[in-house]
Parts: sequence; C-alpha cells; structure tokens
Amino acid sequence: MNQFTPIILRWFAENGRSLPWRETHDPYAIWLSEVILQQTRIAQGMDYWQRFMQRWPTVEQLAAATEDEVLREWQGLGYYSRARNLHTAAKQIVAMGGFPKDFETIRTLKGVGDYTAAAIASIAFDLPYAVVDGNVYRVLARHFGIDTPINTTEGKKVFTALAQSLLPEKQASAFNQAMMDFGAIQCTPQSPRCIVCPLQQTCDALHTGRIETLPVKQRKTEVKTRRLTYVYVRCNGYTAIRRRPAGDIWQGLYEPWLTDDGPVPNGAILLRQNVQHLLTHRRLLADFYLWIVDKRPTLPDEYVWVKEAELDRYAKPRLVEILLESLPVQ
Repeated sequence: MNQFTPIILRWFAENGRSLPWRETHDPYAIWLSEVILQQTRIAQGMDYWQRFMQRWPTVEQLAAATEDEVLREWQGLGYYSRARNLHTAAKQIVAMGGFPKDFETIRTLKGVGDYTAAAIASIAFDLPYAVVDGNVYRVLARHFGIDTPINTTEGKKVFTALAQSLLPEKQASAFNQAMMDFGAIQCTPQSPRCIVCPLQQTCDALHTGRIETLPVKQRKTEVKTRRLTYVYVRCNGYTAIRRRPAGDIWQGLYEPWLTDDGPVPNGAILLRQNVQHLLTHRRLLADFYLWIVDKRPTLPDEYVWVKEAELDRYAKPRLVEILLESLPVQ
C-alpha cells in the first residue's frame, strides 16, 4: 500500500489526459465539467462544456439565464435533472457572493454530492478530500482485492475511507485526477492493460484471477417497460406541445401531444412504432403519429400552439427528437 500512491502519481505525470478544465483553478469551470461528465463520456461532454463556457463564462451569467435556455443548451445529454440542478446551484452561488471554498458549503449546492464536492474542493482548492467514482472503485477493488459491493452503503464507506487513506499530503488534486485517469486508461472495465500496468506486482485481482469479477455490484433494480403514444398535430404551420410537469421523467422539457393511452384520432398516420429508448430503470416504447388538420382540436389546457419552424427553440427529450426526425417535410 505504501508504494501505491507514488506509483499512481508517477503514472499520471507521464500519461494524464490533457483536458481544458484541468488548465484552470476556476471552481466554476471545474464544477461545470464535473456535472456534465456525470453519466457522460468525455468525448461527448467536451463539446457541451465548451459551449456552456462560451455562452455563460461566469457563474453569474449562468444564474441570470432562464431555465429554458439552460435546458436547450443541455439538450442531448440526458439526465436533465442535472441541468436544472446546475441552474439552481448557480443562483445559490451568486446569493452566497461567490463560489464557496470549503467542502461542507460546496456540498450544500443543489445536485452536488460527496464525489462532486470532493472533486471541486481538491482540484480547485487542493483541499484533502479523496474522490470516489466508478474509475476509483474499480482500481481500488482490483488492486486491494475488495469484494464489498460498491453500490451499498457499506461499500461506499469502505472505499471512501481507503481512498482517503491513500491521499498524499498537499497533492490531493493530482492524486484524484490520477485515479480517474488510471481507471479510464489503464485499469479499464474490459480488457485492462495488466501486462504493462505499473501496479501489476501488487494487484490482488491480477494474482487471484478476479479481474473480470471486481468490483462487485449488487443486482440492479428491475427495468420496467412504459409505453408512450405521441400525436404530432400539424395545423397550418403550427403544432401543439406542452412542458412536462414535475414528478416524472424529463421534467421541464417539451413534447407533442401525449395521448395517455387514449384513442388516437381518426385520420392520424402512424410514422413510427415501438421505438425503444432506455433510461436508468425504465425501457420506453413509443408510437408516433402525424395528424394533419385544418382546425385546431381541443387539447388539454397545458398544451400550447407554436410555429413548427420555431420548434427547435424548445428543449426536448432525445426520444422526442428521434421521433420528430420521421416527420415528412411540408
């Protein structure tokens, strides 16, 4: 264990990834990158981070934006609660008079958990807090041969304590980023580079043949199937959409008329059927109809009529975007 940290730091000095948010100590830029990269690959998240930084270079500018603007810029990243939390937290930061500089206060920001708070505290302010994400779980579980499930309360305690014990004094930022990169580049989920790994001599999983079985996860929640039937109403260059309410998926995003298992109107044309879209614990199956009318039908009160040419101004779930691609051009 004594050599683990120095080896990781040496590896990072030679192999660490060059990323724009690592070239600054601006906590806003670092926080933004951490939120975007939750559930998102760096290759995809990079473009979003750059767009956000160009449009809202400071937390004050982000806080002054509307939620619709933020959701529209976030469109395509999924997990839209992250965008809403980001916007709320920006307002919190402005109300505080600036970005907080201690772990406990950073942790109070909307949507910021222990991992994100530790990342910001260590990378922006070099405070001694270890980060524990999927990469860190995998590296520690394999190297130290830990089979405690990582998605349990006990597992989180075990791995957090271990990571904290390995944290070098006054090098929290470098160590945390080294662990993230080591898991992403060297100790990968499939086909890790064990033959050229600098930790191979002390890796428990390598010597006991458990590379493929560590880390351990408890069985996931059963995935449930949910059906959705959308009707795109086309009426003289206008269509009807609504903003999805709180308490369900895609809060705050826009969608066409959702019939809620009601009858599809006569004359509606089926464009797509059983389009599958996977969420964390849900499998969505969507049917999509086009209904062309000369007079606006009566729809529930939450639906508003907008010009079809201006539909791109409204943030929509990725599934809805996919369905809209099948619309015939007028």
